[in-house]
Amino acid sequence: MLRNYFRTAWRNLLKNRFYSLINMSGLTIGLAVGILILLWVQDELSFDRFHQQASQIYKLENWAGTGSSRQIWTSTVAPIAEMGKQELPDIREAVRTSYNGMYNLFKYKDKSIVEENTMFTDPTLFSVFDFPLIAGNSASPFPDDHSIVLTETTAKRYFGDENPIGKVLVSDENTAFKVSGIIRDMPENSSMQADIMLPLSLMFTRTYQANTGGKNQHNDFSQFNYNTYFLLQPNASVAALTDKLRTIHLRNKPDDTDLTYLLQPLPDIHLYHADGTEAGIGSVRMFGIIALLILTIACINYVNLSTARAMLRSKEVSMRKIVGAAREQLFMQFVVETGLLFFVATILALSLMYALLPVFNQLSGKHLVLTLSNIRIWELIGLTIFGTLLASSIYPAILLSSFDPLKALKGKISSRVSEALFRKILVVVQFSVSVILIASTFIISNQLHYIQSKELGYDKAHVFGLFMRDNMAKHFEAVKASLLNQPGVAAVTRASANIIRLEGQSGDNEWDGKEKGETMFVRPVAIDKDFIPFFKMQLTEGRNFAGTPADSLHFILNETAVKRARIKNPIGKSFRLWNRRGTIVGVVKDFHFASMRQKIEPAVFFYQPGDMRSLYVKTTSNNAQQAIAAAENVYKQYNADYAFTYTFLDASFDNLYKSERQTGLLFNIFAGIAILISCLGLFGLATYTAQVRTREIGVRKVLGSSISGIIQLLVKDFVKLVVIAIVIAVPVAWYSMSQWLEAFAYRITIEWWIFALSGLLALSIALITISVQSIKAALMNPVKSLRPE
Repeated sequence: MLRNYFRTAWRNLLKNRFYSLINMSGLTIGLAVGILILLWVQDELSFDRFHQQASQIYKLENWAGTGSSRQIWTSTVAPIAEMGKQELPDIREAVRTSYNGMYNLFKYKDKSIVEENTMFTDPTLFSVFDFPLIAGNSASPFPDDHSIVLTETTAKRYFGDENPIGKVLVSDENTAFKVSGIIRDMPENSSMQADIMLPLSLMFTRTYQANTGGKNQHNDFSQFNYNTYFLLQPNASVAALTDKLRTIHLRNKPDDTDLTYLLQPLPDIHLYHADGTEAGIGSVRMFGIIALLILTIACINYVNLSTARAMLRSKEVSMRKIVGAAREQLFMQFVVETGLLFFVATILALSLMYALLPVFNQLSGKHLVLTLSNIRIWELIGLTIFGTLLASSIYPAILLSSFDPLKALKGKISSRVSEALFRKILVVVQFSVSVILIASTFIISNQLHYIQSKELGYDKAHVFGLFMRDNMAKHFEAVKASLLNQPGVAAVTRASANIIRLEGQSGDNEWDGKEKGETMFVRPVAIDKDFIPFFKMQLTEGRNFAGTPADSLHFILNETAVKRARIKNPIGKSFRLWNRRGTIVGVVKDFHFASMRQKIEPAVFFYQPGDMRSLYVKTTSNNAQQAIAAAENVYKQYNADYAFTYTFLDASFDNLYKSERQTGLLFNIFAGIAILISCLGLFGLATYTAQVRTREIGVRKVLGSSISGIIQLLVKDFVKLVVIAIVIAVPVAWYSMSQWLEAFAYRITIEWWIFALSGLLALSIALITISVQSIKAALMNPVKSLRPE
């Protein structure tokens, strides 16, 4: 029986090649693109879940600040980890990691490599997290402060096929490190990434070796430089634990009354903030919905064409019933027919996925791989295909197997099928989705254009920056003089930070009028006297630094800092930053030093040449390459062992919005795919409509109807459905994009014309699709269409 089902299904598909091709094309594209998007979603949701103890691992973060300065700090102080473990039974183990800014260059024989992805860590990292040593002593991964653990790939870069254990790498200041362990490369779906790990005890030794007033890693509650993770007992109360940790902190530093601890589950770190607000989950949810919508549109195409053509098969079904076929058998026949078409579409979709995967990875920034050994990927693919097959086959099979044979043979069911409300609803759904995606692409594109063209408050054109390192920074005046004598160099300046994104932050400050317990976090930046004119920043009050030793007692604040501190007539007022006391000599107009997702924060400029290691060079547009070559020559004079790297500020600024650009580009592609699939279905329906109304068109032409009248007759029903789809789509698109724009502190206003243009574009595409068949039907010779009568 099953063999007969397949034979009959195959014959029917071949008999109706045109409609089978339309269905197969829509399903192939829908399945391929839908599954690729769902693979991206699956990868995002899988972050950090590969750790066996992931459900018990929490990252410690903290609320800090008061009023408008209140914010989450992802790093903590060093002592809270060991004190928490010692005093609180709910904490089984603690792990701390910290950025490595001390050792960057590593040498082995004739190989010299600058490593960017390194960190200091506690040895408990390798027992709490699933980064076990595959070589070395797991009980003691760091035998001493000059031990080093490498990933497999990093070890091969230095030692090739040699056994790396016991080998020595020489780093900055001729510091020798002996390789004591090797781990496998950290998975890409790990929020923690490092190629080289050094003992945190070494960092403590380096940090506190000078006179620090008695402070050390056991009692310093001022330096928030450490990522802290806790492995908790299975039934630990997170809320109670955060309160106890805060109590420990305040016991050791009573002034930090504005601090509250937060514990964030490890699997949530990638997609959520510590307070539970959304980080990346919004994009995951959005693309998951898009994948389901594309698959839904593909299903709608099949259901629409299958039910529309049901009338043509009603007599076939009726004859089968009369000769003894049961309804269940007919149902299975049509399910098998759908399944056969799906089987072919699935093979084509998988082939298309393999072809598209490199492009998709490039667009999405992922490194997804389709491998036969990855069971989770094939589970997702199988579930998607099965769900789509189920959604596409059930209703047409029920409808086709439900015909009354006597009514079908007498032709009394045509009106019921041809005017099916269900089919019209599906067309409306298809084009509603298309209009939503079109409108979304316009809004995302406009927002990206807005943030990339908005006045930043400084001039970054033709400016590149580089990190000088200590030796070059000490000879800045000679470096500057040398560069200014080179063709293509218009100006040179220096600072302690990257102006595109100021990273440092401090709440250790004071001013006249500061209230007790008040905190204002500022972005402190050391700059020289040329920095403000170099970037064409505007001083609204006071003066710039003069470049003399007296400037060490002076500060320049941005407008937001002055407003936040409520300082009236700021020039000459006292201000303290850390242990530096001085007076405010200038106020600079607010400028954007972070993504447009963030509001402008308080910034404080101070003068301390020893802290300035970021060099900025302004070039002339015609001689940029000469300026870069000159900077490289000077750099190599002071940093012969280090590779010369630089970045134009325009590129750094664009990199702030890499994810938004990827979102916009993917939205454009997905909108185009949704429209393409919708148009395939609409083209099939228009072809079918013209086919079943051939006689009617012939009669109307004989009776004097014009070609334009015939086209209007065939088009108007579809146009009504598209117009209804536009009306439904507009409020949905407005709401969803309003929510997306909420993530930006500076954003566009959604204009009405965006929706008008989106609707007009969708309507035009639909009209073009329908008109092809409508014109062909209207031009047909009525003699041919009426001859069978």
